Amino acid sequence: MNWRRFLKRRNCSPNTVKNYLNALKHFVIWLDVPIEDVTHTKVSRYIDYLMAKRLKPKTINCHLNSIRQFYHYLREEEQIQVPNPIRKNHTLRMSRPLPRHLKDEQVDAFFNAIKGPRDRAMFMVMLRCGLRVEEVANLTLKVIDFRHRRILIEDGKGNKDRIVYISNDALLALADYLKVRPASRTRKIFLVEKGLSSGHPISIRGIQKRMEYYAKKANLRISCHHLRHTMATQLLNADAELVTIQDILGHNSIKTTQRYCRISNLKVQRDYYKAMEVIMQRTAGNPNNP
Repeated sequence: MNWRRFLKRRNCSPNTVKNYLNALKHFVIWLDVPIEDVTHTKVSRYIDYLMAKRLKPKTINCHLNSIRQFYHYLREEEQIQVPNPIRKNHTLRMSRPLPRHLKDEQVDAFFNAIKGPRDRAMFMVMLRCGLRVEEVANLTLKVIDFRHRRILIEDGKGNKDRIVYISNDALLALADYLKVRPASRTRKIFLVEKGLSSGHPISIRGIQKRMEYYAKKANLRISCHHLRHTMATQLLNADAELVTIQDILGHNSIKTTQRYCRISNLKVQRDYYKAMEVIMQRTAGNPNNP
């Protein structure tokens, strides 16, 4: 359909295109009026319907954004003069929980549960390089510069390229896996090891299932994204600059990266005591000092 082709021309990722089309399909199926007759009130009722299905506010907002973009497409591309029924006040307010990260002992427990070289390499690269799960799934041999210990992330979130760097332990884990990796014509690094899909690239869901398996073994409630949060927090606690962390993580806005400051208690603690020592030294000779 034209809508799909329009999204592809805008260079939307395959996953984004899929989500947009899926959200619109659910909306059209629910509707009992033609799409050009949808009103603000009808959208409000649809929101009530989605809430009754116990969808999270973030998911509902994604549905609304897909619908909004579709109506924008109808006006701008198809020249159909239909009003956009999505209002700003339709967007649900969302809580902004702090990024959860793993403590050092939890990181140890998680990696102690991993036995195979492939999974150790996948999750070590995810932790040390701060990669998203889809970025790990899409890694190819050509983007890894072993000599300079860096990785070119191609078409990351927002279709942006960026450079990340590899720690010694992640580089060693990756090298150990490549020594035993089966020969394959695929460019992707990480392959399925068992079953009918053996030798094919492991999928995003496949990596997530491995995370769920090891998290259960280590008695942890974590996801792949927690490793990314952990790396950011560890860098901040090691006094890395915010702009450095922003660049490595590929954040568009420094405000996104600044959220880690609110959970980096170790850095706050060090800064507090360092500043307090200066204050106490300045006031030590003051006779009016309490």
